[in-house]
Amino acid sequence: MTTTTTAVLVPLLPFLGAVAGLLTGRRAPGFVRPLAVLPAVAAAVLAVVVAWQQGGGKAVDAATRLTPTGSVPIDLALHLDGFAVLAAVLVGVVATCVQLYSTAYLRNDPRYPSYAALVSLFTSAMLLVVYSGDLMVLLVGWEVMGICSYFLVGHYWETKEARAASLKAFLVTKFGDVPFLIGIFALAADAGTFRINGILTAAANGGLAHPTLDALLLLAGVAGKSAQFPLHTWLPDAMAGPTPVSALIHAATMVAAGVYVVARLLPVFTASTAALVVLAVMAAVTMVGSALAALAQDDIKRVLAYSTIGQLGYMTGALAVGDRSAAVFHLLTHGAFKALLFLGAGVIIHAAGTNSLSAMARTGGLARRIPDAYWTMTVALLALAAIPPFSGFFSKEAVLGAAEHAARGEASGIPGAAGWTVLAAGLLTALLTAAYAGRLWLMAFRGTGPEAADHGREPVAINAVLWVLFVPALALGLAAWKLPDWFGGHALTPTLTTSVLGTGCALLGLVAVHAAWRRSRAVTAAVPMGAVAADPDAAPYVSETETIATHEQAYGSIAGAQDPGDPGRLLLGPLHRHAATGFHLDVVYSALFVRPTRAAARLAQFLDREVVETYVRGAASAPGLLGAAVRRAQTGNVQTYLGALFAGSVVLAVAAVLVATGA
Repeated sequence: MTTTTTAVLVPLLPFLGAVAGLLTGRRAPGFVRPLAVLPAVAAAVLAVVVAWQQGGGKAVDAATRLTPTGSVPIDLALHLDGFAVLAAVLVGVVATCVQLYSTAYLRNDPRYPSYAALVSLFTSAMLLVVYSGDLMVLLVGWEVMGICSYFLVGHYWETKEARAASLKAFLVTKFGDVPFLIGIFALAADAGTFRINGILTAAANGGLAHPTLDALLLLAGVAGKSAQFPLHTWLPDAMAGPTPVSALIHAATMVAAGVYVVARLLPVFTASTAALVVLAVMAAVTMVGSALAALAQDDIKRVLAYSTIGQLGYMTGALAVGDRSAAVFHLLTHGAFKALLFLGAGVIIHAAGTNSLSAMARTGGLARRIPDAYWTMTVALLALAAIPPFSGFFSKEAVLGAAEHAARGEASGIPGAAGWTVLAAGLLTALLTAAYAGRLWLMAFRGTGPEAADHGREPVAINAVLWVLFVPALALGLAAWKLPDWFGGHALTPTLTTSVLGTGCALLGLVAVHAAWRRSRAVTAAVPMGAVAADPDAAPYVSETETIATHEQAYGSIAGAQDPGDPGRLLLGPLHRHAATGFHLDVVYSALFVRPTRAAARLAQFLDREVVETYVRGAASAPGLLGAAVRRAQTGNVQTYLGALFAGSVVLAVAAVLVATGA
C-alpha cells in the first residue's frame, strides 16, 4: 500500500466509524464501543505507518481536481511532510486514548452512542486539517471541528451552563472564522491557487500583494480556534463538557488546529514584519494573562484550561520568531502531557467527589487511593512546569531558545522586538506555570483532613490510558536530538542561556508556591469545611446523568477560590480577584457586544410588533369593515334590491346624459 493510499485511510476510517455509529447506535448498542474504538486504533496505527514511510524525508504530495471553479480551482490534495505526519500520530494516539477512556467514563450515559460518533467525526476533521494540501479542503475540516465542539461541549444540554458554554464556544470561534475565510480567499486571489504549496511559493517569491492584510485576517481565525487573546474566553467555559472531551479539544484537536495552520503558512506571516509583531504581542499577553488566571482558579479543569491557553501562547510565540519547528515540537509534547492531565483530572474528580481544589485541600489520602493518577499526573505536571528531564522542558526551551536568537538579531527577517517580547513573556510565564502546576499538585494530593467518601475503584481501561500517555509525557522530549530529521534539519536542542533562565524561573515558582502552601495551612486550619458541590464528573463510572441536577450548583460560582488559605491567593494578593474572573474580559464583551445586540433585538421586536404588525392588522381590518358595510345592505327583501337597482340605473343614465351634453 502506497503512502498516499494509507494517508487517505487515516481520516477516512474515523469518519466511517462516526457514520456507522450514528446509524446503528440505537439499533445495535453492542456495536457502539467497537465502532468508536477500532477506527481510532486503526487510524492511529496507519498514522504511524505513514510517518514511518515518510521518514522525515522529502514531502509527499498528491492531488486530484475536486471541482473546476474557474480561475482558482479546488483540489483534493494531500501534503505529507515531517510536521504533518507527526501531528497526525499525536491526533490518532490521543483520540484512541480518549475513546478508550470514554468507554468506562461514560459507561452508563444514555447519549454515549452519539457522543462516541461525534468524537470520531471530530478526530476525522482534525486529521483532514493535518493532511490537507488545499486550503478549501482544510476549511471543511476546520468548520466540522467547530460543529462537533458545539455538540460535545453541550453534552450535558440539560444544564444552563453547558448550553451557554457550547453556544459561546460556537459564536466566538465563528466570529474569528469570518475573517479567516476572507483571508483564505485573499491568499488564493494573490497566489492564484488554494494549494498550500502554491501559496508558499508565492510568499517566498514576493508574489503576495497584501501579505500583512492576509496574515492578520488568518490570525483572527487562529485566535478564535486556538483560544488566543482576545478570543480565548470560550475555552475555560468549555469545561462544562465531559472531561474526555476537554482532553481531546485541549491536547490534539480544535485548539491545536490554529497553531498548526500558522505553522503550515508561516512564510505568509514572515513576509510581513507587522504581522509578526502582532503575533508576538498576542502570544505574550496570552501567556502571562492565562498563567495569572490559572493561578487563581479553584476548579481543577479551569486551571488546566487556562494552562492550555498559556502553552498555546508559547507555540504562537515560537511562530512569531519564525521557528515553526519549536512550535510544532511543543505542540507534540504538550498534547501528550495535557491529555494525561485532563484524563487524570477526571480520576481525581471521581475520587474526591468534587472538582474544587479548595475542597480537595481539606481532604486527605487522595494520593494513596488513586496511585496511578497520582504518579502519572505528577510527571505530567513536572513536564508542564518544564522541569528537566521531562518532555515539556525540551520543547519549552526550544521556544525560548528561538526567541533568544530572534532577540539577538540572529534570525533573518524577524524583528528583534518580537524576539524580546516573546523571551520576556516566556520566562515570566515559566515561573507562573511552575507555580500553578505546583499549586494544583499540592492542593489535590497533599490535602489535610478527613478522607472523602469512596466512590469506587477506577476501571482498568482508565488507568491503562494514563500509563500509555505517561510514556511520551516522560520521554518525548528526548526526541529533540532526533526530530530535526523530521523538521528540515532545524536544531531543537536546548541552549545554555535559556535552559538556565527557564529552569531557574520554574524552580523559583515551585519554591514560592510551596512556601505559600505552608503558610496557607495555618490559615486553612481555622476555616471549617464547607459544603462541597458535586460535579457530573464526580461519579462518572456510575452514571453522569444521575448527577446532572447538581452540575449547575458546581459551575454556578467558578470564578475563583473562596479558600482564604489558597496559596494562589497568597501569591497574587490584590490581583487574585481580577485573575480569578479572567480579568473581566467577559464583562467587557458583554458591554461591547451582548448588551448592544440585545438592545437591537428589543428594538427590532418593538418595530415588528408596533409598526409592522399595525399595518398588517390594518390590512386585515379594512376588508372586515367593508364586509360589515356590505353585509348591512343584504336585507333579503327583493323590492329593496329592485329599488336600489332602479336608482342606480337612473343615476347612470343621468350621468351619461350630462357627459354627452358636456361633450
